[in-house]
Amino acid sequence: MSYVAKSPWIIHYDGSSCNGCDIEVLACLTPMYDVERFGIVNTGNPKHADVFLITGAVNERNKGVIKQIYDQMPEPKVVVAVGICACSGGIWEECYNILGGTDKVIPVDCYVPGCAARPEAIIDGVVAGLGVLAEKRARMEKGLDPEGKDEAAPEAAVGAPEGTEASEAEKEA
Repeated sequence: MSYVAKSPWIIHYDGSSCNGCDIEVLACLTPMYDVERFGIVNTGNPKHADVFLITGAVNERNKGVIKQIYDQMPEPKVVVAVGICACSGGIWEECYNILGGTDKVIPVDCYVPGCAARPEAIIDGVVAGLGVLAEKRARMEKGLDPEGKDEAAPEAAVGAPEGTEASEAEKEA
């Protein structure tokens, strides 16, 4: 199976937020920042999207919507969490109905912190996401799982400083 390079399509979803990051996402579309110069197209249909751009924290009411949008997207797909709320829950983190950041519901490939995230940072995050998307497409061309779930566990322990080896007990676990 061979994939033809195409313009990446983005679907944007606003979770429970103050809309500051949404305003900055819209600023990315203006001539001043011109995110479209990277070939990016904004879509409203998850079945056409390559990149899921999400702002705002995840709460009990929107977690199903987020999961449904993610599940409708074709493989390979990339998730970019924009703003501190989407990254970790932000200022709403302690609220009774907030579960936290986007990674509480779906896997996130790129994090763009900030309150509100600047358009330059959002564009950098999306461009980094396009690199991840290219890697996932390459894996699919080789017949591998785009998420890398079919690989053996890495030698280093999770969270261990780079260059350190896992102990024998950690390798067996």
